Amino acid sequence: MNLSPVVIAIPIYFLLMGIELIVLRFQENPSYRLNDAITNINLGVMSQVTGVFIKVLSIGVYTLVFENFALMQIQSNIWTFLLLFFLYDFCYYWAHRMSHEINLFWGGHVVHHSSEEYNLSVALRQSSTQTLWTFFFYLPLALIGFDPISLVLVSGLNLLYQFWIHTEAIDRMGFLEKFMNTPSHHRVHHGRNPKYIDKNHGGTFILFDKWFGTFKEEEERPTYGITTPVKSWNPVWVNISHYSSMKEELGQIHNWKDRIRYLFKKPGWLPDYLGGYRAPKEVEPNYEKFTTTMPNPLNYYVFFQYVLLMGLTAFFLFNLDTFGILSKILISGLIVWSTVSFSGIFEQSKWYHVQEVLRITIFSLFIWYVGGEMLSENIMWIVLSVYAFVSYFWLWLNLNTVKKFQAQIQNNTQNA
Repeated sequence: MNLSPVVIAIPIYFLLMGIELIVLRFQENPSYRLNDAITNINLGVMSQVTGVFIKVLSIGVYTLVFENFALMQIQSNIWTFLLLFFLYDFCYYWAHRMSHEINLFWGGHVVHHSSEEYNLSVALRQSSTQTLWTFFFYLPLALIGFDPISLVLVSGLNLLYQFWIHTEAIDRMGFLEKFMNTPSHHRVHHGRNPKYIDKNHGGTFILFDKWFGTFKEEEERPTYGITTPVKSWNPVWVNISHYSSMKEELGQIHNWKDRIRYLFKKPGWLPDYLGGYRAPKEVEPNYEKFTTTMPNPLNYYVFFQYVLLMGLTAFFLFNLDTFGILSKILISGLIVWSTVSFSGIFEQSKWYHVQEVLRITIFSLFIWYVGGEMLSENIMWIVLSVYAFVSYFWLWLNLNTVKKFQAQIQNNTQNA
């Protein structure tokens, strides 16, 4: 069984999001949108399933350094654990800060900042590539002598702490604001207002930002998101959009020296002959968030399918050690494909209906394969047949509704 603190806490995440929804409703704060929240969770799902493979690299390198180059082996007890927790957050601060200040690294971290809302679901909006650019910041801990198991535990707890600070439901927290990272401090970090950009990088503690000059107090409510919105619900595109922009801009740069500088300079940097550094601009007063609309029956359909996908994902992550490498690849591929298919429904892509019909078929066959030993063959056949029939009928029933809905939107746009 997978004993990662992050995986074990999955049910708690959803419980807390439910509580937050209720609190925000009483506060009349509409900071949740279904398409945005599901995209956030999709990105968290993608991060976890791709992390099954990428973390082999990061933990593997850490273990290699620890076993071959550690200056000592630190015994595990409550005091060394607390010391490691503090030192880990120090390393996290620099990994996080460099992820904002180095263009290539920002390609991994930008995913987390690309939501234009701020709620607990945003905490789950994690990158599938960030580990590639940050794992080496923690190698000094291996050299000191902290073992890999302790590191995994501390990193999980550090990430768990950061979940609850992604909310507008909690205001200032008095004395804690002086040394801990809080919702107020982290709201600043997610602001795209120029004065808020690249501030408050700490994970658990805000002390490092105060010591190293990157602290900013929350003043007016931030405008959340990034200076160039990604404008998509597709989790794969959200993960690669910045790299795609980098590829285009690298093609405009004339020489290799400037291309290398472009990779490691701040996001927004270009050589002088291409206009130089593009500083963040103030948010325009008439700025509108990216959104798409679709009929409520399709929203309910996505939610229904998503609950089932979360069940498969939780089963996969909790029982990771029981799957072979081929099964891991196939299940991960199915999960990622499903998240992309849901984004196609949200964006009303031309291909969404055909792809979703195909996905339902393969999803049903896969559940038959994975869960064949959990239920009798007859019961499994009945359950999956009902699931497939309901899903197909639901999609077919909404085809005309979607066409009428799109025609109405188009007429409203033309009349406006």
